[in-house]
Order: sequence, then C-alpha cells, then structure tokens
Amino acid sequence: MSECYSYGMADDLDLETLWNRNIDKNEGDERWKRWKREYIHYHQNGMGKTFVVRLDGVAVGEGTLLFSPECKAIRGRKMLADGALVANVNALRILRAFEGQGHISRMMRELEAYAIDSGYSELTIGVEAAETRNLAIYLHWGYDRLVHAEVEDGVLVLYYAKNLKNKLYHERRGF
Repeated sequence: MSECYSYGMADDLDLETLWNRNIDKNEGDERWKRWKREYIHYHQNGMGKTFVVRLDGVAVGEGTLLFSPECKAIRGRKMLADGALVANVNALRILRAFEGQGHISRMMRELEAYAIDSGYSELTIGVEAAETRNLAIYLHWGYDRLVHAEVEDGVLVLYYAKNLKNKLYHERRGF
C-alpha cells in the first residue's frame, strides 16, 4: 500500500488530533491544554489558521499562521503580526518519523500561498538562537531579515521576516 501525503488547511478533526497528541506527549504540562484552546479559537475566529501535513488523511505535522497582534504568542508585537500586512508563522511541528523528508517545506508553501492570497506582504518566524538547525532551514526558506530579538522564558528568541512580494514576483516569472 502506498502512502498518500497531503498538505493544506486544518479541519476540526486535524486540530483535535494534533492538540490531543501534543497534550499526551507533554503530560503534566498544563500549558498545552491552554494552547489547544487558544489555537483552536484563533483558527475558528480568523485570528490565525493552522495548516497540516496529512498521511493517509491523518495529521502528522502542523504550522499555524497568526494574523492578529492580540494572539498571546504575539503579545501585541505588531512587527510580528499586525492583522493587515504582517503575519507570523508559529508552532511548526512534525512527528519525528517524518522529519527531514520535506513535508514541512511543502506545507509552508501552502501556508505562504494562503498568506499572499489573503493580502499579507510579509511573514515572520521565531527561532531560539541555540536552534541552529532550524535557523538554517528558515534562512533557506527566505526568512533572512532579523526584525526582533527578545529573551522569552530565559531563552533568546530571534525573529526573522520574509518578504512575500518578492516571492510572488519570482513565482509569477517562473523562478
């Protein structure tokens, strides 16, 4: 039997599957239950949209596009998400068995296309400074302009931006 992967916006079943798995994996950490409520609320109320990697119809990876500066992860920092032109890529995760196979990259193309179609001209993404592997991936994806740095929960987090107008320009010209 061949495996069938798909990439796109999450539905309610995807959200329940992903968040319940995250809660189970982080048993005892009550923040995950709060985050589940918040992110499902964002998705259902237009403050954000979650995208998924599916294997045979079951979500195995995720990433959320946050639009509103009112989202708790944004904390009013409009350079990260302003509700009009700038949105933030948040909560990128995939099950370990699927890492390094290009699935998150494919999902990110769907997420970025949605952002462009929704009128956003810039996306931001955060990475802990010590996570050099993730930083290299984000730079490769074109998130190459440092827009903010902040110590969060004792960890230095760097926020990079990608200009979607340049991406759209190049795609329309076959680059």
